[in-house]
Amino acid sequence: MKNKIYIIFIALLGLFVSCEKDEVKVFMSSDPIAPEIVSMPNLTLERNNGADTIEFMGTNVDPGFTASANYFLEAAAAGTDFADVLQIATGIQGTSFKMTVSDLNGLMLKKFEADEASQVDFRLRSVLVVDAGTGAPGTGTDPFEYISQIQTQTVTTYGLPRLNLLNSGMDQKIESALGNGVYSGLVKISPDMPFNLQNPDSGTEYGGAGGVLEEGGSGIVVDNAGWHVLDANTNDLTYQTTENFVGLVGSATPNGWDAPDQKMDYDAKADQWYITLDLVVGHVKFRRNDGWAWNMGFVEGTTPGLEGPTQQGGVGNDIPIDEAGSYTVRFAIYSDDEGYYWITKN
Repeated sequence: MKNKIYIIFIALLGLFVSCEKDEVKVFMSSDPIAPEIVSMPNLTLERNNGADTIEFMGTNVDPGFTASANYFLEAAAAGTDFADVLQIATGIQGTSFKMTVSDLNGLMLKKFEADEASQVDFRLRSVLVVDAGTGAPGTGTDPFEYISQIQTQTVTTYGLPRLNLLNSGMDQKIESALGNGVYSGLVKISPDMPFNLQNPDSGTEYGGAGGVLEEGGSGIVVDNAGWHVLDANTNDLTYQTTENFVGLVGSATPNGWDAPDQKMDYDAKADQWYITLDLVVGHVKFRRNDGWAWNMGFVEGTTPGLEGPTQQGGVGNDIPIDEAGSYTVRFAIYSDDEGYYWITKN
């Protein structure tokens, strides 16, 4: 037929199941409507507006039949054809992506210079998986992808005041998103390496103990090695360290559903947690600090695979591992409720 592409029902078993009507077919438009970005916020980002919420608005893909898709709001330097993509947000709807000015600024600083105006291309990409496991077009191994037209905008970022960690074993810093003397960041620290905090603008160094900062004080010592959220306030001279690691747990992992989880490392440039390990056939989830208060699995109502968005909590949304072997797992956290994972067999 001229205006329809037949996708045979047997290739879409996970979407349409019928034991009696083997003639059922899915009709997909030969001219599907791609998603579009319909409005963008003011992208002159300013520190004094850092706590404000901004919104990108778009449309959902229309392939000609009812289906769910994953959506990716992406950016790249103008004219580079998205060779080096910066993922701004993801979701199962393409109509709205909300974030704070400071969150967007922090993301943009991963690819663009601070305190400069940059020309940036934006696009909305949708990935449609109709079924999994059959190998047919539109399934997990060959998904349909639809991309909006590119919108080029001028983005002005702002640099963040920071405190550098001295003697922590690696280059690290914590930043003040609002420039108000309150700093925070994810850092890797150890009891064996007491560290100081340095303001590179003023040259002031801080040490401390028991949650109290002291100018020129001795190095700060923590109880446990690993990733922590470090908060410091140079106004009232206080600090706090909170363990904050992400681990992989589940029947496919060496310890099963029991702690300790398989501790993941953190890639600050990509803003992703990662680990390489052997998995067996079973299931996995991500959780924080060996506990269930915060855990992520696949988004309920979607088809799980080796890549996809995640949601906080949920019952029965463990991510399946269908084949034993060595895997590299990467996991990005976009908010307390949303994330995205990539599981690659080595």
